[in-house]
Amino acid sequence: MTAQPEDQSAKGAGSAPQEGPEASPPAPSIMVEGFAEPIPAVVELEEPRDGIPLVISTQEGLERAAAALAAGTGPAGVDAERASGFRYGQRAFLVQIRREGAGTWLIDPEPFESLSIVNAALSGVEWIIHAATQDLPCLAELDMWPDRLFDTELAARLAGLPRVGLAAVVEQMLGYSLAKEHSAADWSTRPLPEPWLRYAALDVEVLVELRDELAELLEAQGKLGFAEEEFAAVLAAGVPAPRVDPWRRTSGVHQIRDRRQLAAVRELWLERDALAQARDIAPGKLVPDSALVAVARAMPTTVPQLLTTRGFHGRAAQREAPRWLRAIMTARNLPDDELPPLHLPSSGPPPPRVWDDRDPAAAARFKTARPRVAALADSLSMPTENLLTPDHLRRVAWRPPEPLTAESLAAALRALGAREWQIGLVGPTLLEAFKHPEPLAARKGHGADSAPAGEPAPHDS
Repeated sequence: MTAQPEDQSAKGAGSAPQEGPEASPPAPSIMVEGFAEPIPAVVELEEPRDGIPLVISTQEGLERAAAALAAGTGPAGVDAERASGFRYGQRAFLVQIRREGAGTWLIDPEPFESLSIVNAALSGVEWIIHAATQDLPCLAELDMWPDRLFDTELAARLAGLPRVGLAAVVEQMLGYSLAKEHSAADWSTRPLPEPWLRYAALDVEVLVELRDELAELLEAQGKLGFAEEEFAAVLAAGVPAPRVDPWRRTSGVHQIRDRRQLAAVRELWLERDALAQARDIAPGKLVPDSALVAVARAMPTTVPQLLTTRGFHGRAAQREAPRWLRAIMTARNLPDDELPPLHLPSSGPPPPRVWDDRDPAAAARFKTARPRVAALADSLSMPTENLLTPDHLRRVAWRPPEPLTAESLAAALRALGAREWQIGLVGPTLLEAFKHPEPLAARKGHGADSAPAGEPAPHDS
C-alpha cells in the first residue's frame, strides 16, 4: 500500500503475525515488579502513536506544519532521509520532525525551494538528531540549521554504549525494537510506500525520550558537559567545505602509478560526474569506480578496445562509450606539465610507520602516548577517537610545542580543534609521555605502524 494524498487518510493496519509451525519463536521476556505475568524484554514498535502522518507537499500544508511546530513545547526530534546510491548528491527527500504538542510531521522537500519557514518555527529550540553530521548538510541545503543540538549518536559514544546505531541505542536505552529495513531505501520514490512512512515517523517518535535517557546517563557519568561541548563544536563547524580534487577518492585509484593514467581517472570521473548530475543519478550507477580505474590503466584508443577492457562495465558503459573515449583522449593529449601529481603535498606528519627512521624521538613520544591515551579512554568508557582525534595525537607527537609546558600543549591542541574537556583530560597524559617517553626497545610489540582499534591504518598522503 502506498501513502495517500495529503488531504486523505494515510493510516493502515499492519498484517497480523503468522501462526503455525514456522512462526517466529516467542520474544524474550522478563519479570517486573508489579506485573503478575512476564513482559517482553524488548517491545516492538510497529505503529506511530498518532498513526502515520500525512506527507506535506503543498505550501498550505507547510505553513500548517510550521504553525503547529512553533506552538509545540520542548525539544524537537529531527531526521532526514536521503537517496544515497540512487540519486546524485546527498539532498533530503523526506524531513521528519516531532515536537511535544505538535505531533509528527513528514515533509516532502522536493516541491519547495526552502524550508526556512519551518526553521523559523524552531528558532531557539533544541534539535535532537541521531548522527547529526550526516543529516545537517542536507538540512542546510533546505535553509534549516539548529540553534541548539543534542546528537544521540554522539551522546551514546561518549556514554560508552557498545553499539551506537539508532535502533541499537533505542533498544539498549528504551527497550524498544525499532526496525531499520528501510534505512537504505530509495527515498526519492514517489509516492512513498506506507511502510516507509511508518518507519520514518517512528524514527523521530523516540528521539525526545531517548535524549532524556542519554542525558541522565551522561549526567550520572559526569560527562554531560563533555557532550554539550561536542554538540556546540558540531554546530560551530558548519557544513564541510567541498573537497579539493574529489576525484582522488575514486575507489582503487591507489593502483595507479602513472601520472597520465591518473589524469585519465580524473577526466573520466569529471565526465561521469557531469552526466550523473544532469541525469540526477548516483555516479556509481552509471559506471562504477572500478571500471574507471580499469579503463585508465588500459588507456584504450578505440571504442572496441574500450568495450573489451576487462572490468569496464555499468549501465552507461556501452551507451556512452564515445564520451568515455573522449575523456581518455583528453588525458592522453595533455602536456606533461599539466598532468596531476601522483600525491598531493600534505601539511601533516608522515605516516607513523616511518617515524623510527625519520625521527626516533617523535616515534618514542608517539609510541609512549598512544597506549596511555587508549587506557585513559578505556577508564572513561568511551572510544579513544572521541577522547582525542587520532590526527591530533599524531601532529602534536611529531612536532610538540617548544618549550613543552602544560599551557603550550593545551594551546597546540586547541589550535587543532580539540575541545576544552578533551584538553583537560588528556593534556597531563600527553605531557608526561612527551617529557618522559619510554625507550623504543621497551615498546617492542607496539609498533607505530599498527593502527589501534577504531583507527584506520596509516597511509601515505
